[in-house]
Amino acid sequence: MAATTGADFTEPPPNVFYFRDPKPVADPIVEAGKSPGGCPGQVPLVVDNGSFQCRAGWALDQKPRLQFKNVSARSRGASRSDTQVGNDIRNLEVVRWLLKSQFDRNVVVNFDIQEQVFDYIFQHLGITSEFCVEHPVVLTEAPCNPLYSRQLMSELLFECYHVPKVSYGIDDLYSFWRNNKHPSTGLIVSSGYHCCHILPVLHGRLDAHNSKRINLGGSQAASYMQRLLQLKYPGHLPAITLSRMEEILHEHCYIAADYMEELSLWKQPDFYQKNIHRMQLPFNNKLLASTLTAEERMERRQQQIRRLQELNARRREEKLQLDQERLERLLSIQELLEEGMTERFKRALSEMNMDSAEELQSYVNKLSLAIEQTKQKILQAEVNVEVDVVDTKPDVSNDGN
Repeated sequence: MAATTGADFTEPPPNVFYFRDPKPVADPIVEAGKSPGGCPGQVPLVVDNGSFQCRAGWALDQKPRLQFKNVSARSRGASRSDTQVGNDIRNLEVVRWLLKSQFDRNVVVNFDIQEQVFDYIFQHLGITSEFCVEHPVVLTEAPCNPLYSRQLMSELLFECYHVPKVSYGIDDLYSFWRNNKHPSTGLIVSSGYHCCHILPVLHGRLDAHNSKRINLGGSQAASYMQRLLQLKYPGHLPAITLSRMEEILHEHCYIAADYMEELSLWKQPDFYQKNIHRMQLPFNNKLLASTLTAEERMERRQQQIRRLQELNARRREEKLQLDQERLERLLSIQELLEEGMTERFKRALSEMNMDSAEELQSYVNKLSLAIEQTKQKILQAEVNVEVDVVDTKPDVSNDGN
């Protein structure tokens, strides 16, 4: 990634690409009865439950109705209804530390989050039957998925959503069978987000005994690329985000058929200049801070100090006004006791969460002292401002007189 600012070139250099930084668009909620799944029990619902993306739709559709990142985000202390799932999360990098997934590698282990994902899918597909999904469900899972994970998934679908039927399958085999109509033999190399699978197929059936799993996938590649670029360009550390690394992987990278041959090609200057991709980072005002002169930096600092002084002054005045109002309230309660209105005095004292007249007097003294201290701080701040103004006035004295 060549992090250029645009001023380094008189004309745009070749093979320069800009980050798209795509923002997800919120999925529409389909009204009940206006989807192909309007006839319960007839149209199956297909859910490709991937560890990177989830795709969902009806079996009659040519392509999925929903496609979103298979994650959820909920801030601490927020209710379940405030949980954001999939495309409801407008900026993943802002809430990256809040993102949670139902997967450990590519096996579902957190079924609370899986339930939130199902709620999101059923709601946006127009399934409004309360606590009931009256459609068969076709759900993908990892090759050789643990029986315990499948058991919990079945329990969630049958007991929570009351689905009539569930069919589990492997998306890699679905693709293989779709592209090979008759039973055939082949080798599937599935490159996933968390791990890769090598799946031999013999006469249309998976040879699970000889299948292999490699705990390396797109997430590790994106994280590794992020660390490398952050080390190479430490000045652009905040701009090198994981989402942009995934964009580079998906849009600008490829798998070399012969790794050693590719290395020899990239050593050639002509091949390098023709095929290199330079990524242009967005313009950032913070990068101009190093180009400011000492006087401009001092002026900016003075402006920040003045803004802080004005903010502190407003806070002191607001605090002073609140304390004065509270003091007036307490003094009015004391006057009730002096005028002999004992019952009203006790009720007012109870409203203030106080037990005796002595406690009231102690609080009045403390509040009076706090008001005097706040007034002194306000006066001192005004004096300091006047001194600063006098010091900054230009010297107009005539040295010749």
